[in-house]
Amino acid sequence: MKVVLFDIDGTLLRTDGAGRRSMEHALFTVFGAHGNPEYRYDGKTDRQITREQMRWAGVPDEVIDARMHDVFAIYSERLAQELASGAEQAVLMEGIPALLESLGAHESVTLGLLTGNIEAGARQKLQAVNLAWEQFVVNAFGSDHEHRPMLPAVAQQRAQALLGRDVPGNRMVIIGDTPADIHCGRSLNVRAIGVATGRYSVEELGAHQPAAVFETLAHTEAVVEAILA
Repeated sequence: MKVVLFDIDGTLLRTDGAGRRSMEHALFTVFGAHGNPEYRYDGKTDRQITREQMRWAGVPDEVIDARMHDVFAIYSERLAQELASGAEQAVLMEGIPALLESLGAHESVTLGLLTGNIEAGARQKLQAVNLAWEQFVVNAFGSDHEHRPMLPAVAQQRAQALLGRDVPGNRMVIIGDTPADIHCGRSLNVRAIGVATGRYSVEELGAHQPAAVFETLAHTEAVVEAILA
């Protein structure tokens, strides 16, 4: 039995900056500031991005907490506009349909998402690349917790509730394109597989000692073998 959890941005798909533009629009609308232009979003949760960017802008935590809901409402509205503005705004990564089909054919595999996106943003992005939401049945989102290392436990609890059995961490696999994906489940002994379709190279991801690392997820048989090992 395996619970296989995919990151979204840089792993399943890319949106060519639509997410960042939408977040910056929301932050400016609510707080009057975009945040640090050098700040990197990859590997962060949406809640973490909001807090760290607005702390940088001098906004107190209690104000950030009070307006977080407003930020995400505006963000989701703007993201929908961004994703609808052109066919090239959201692009599915190479090999994803074949990989999901292959994994879905295994009765012992349960698919899910582990992402820094809030749930609404995750749904919008998957819809934009025509990935069926229903195939991902065990999920943990950036709206569930601000800190990514807490998300594997959320996914584990949901998997146990769905499957009606214990799900040890070593039966879970996280697939992602950042060091944060590789490290976030280690306290639960979750295996991680890196993919160099984001900002990080195979060598950079390999330095964090994932169970495996791939240039892309297009080599279906090899990736499935690594997941099921």
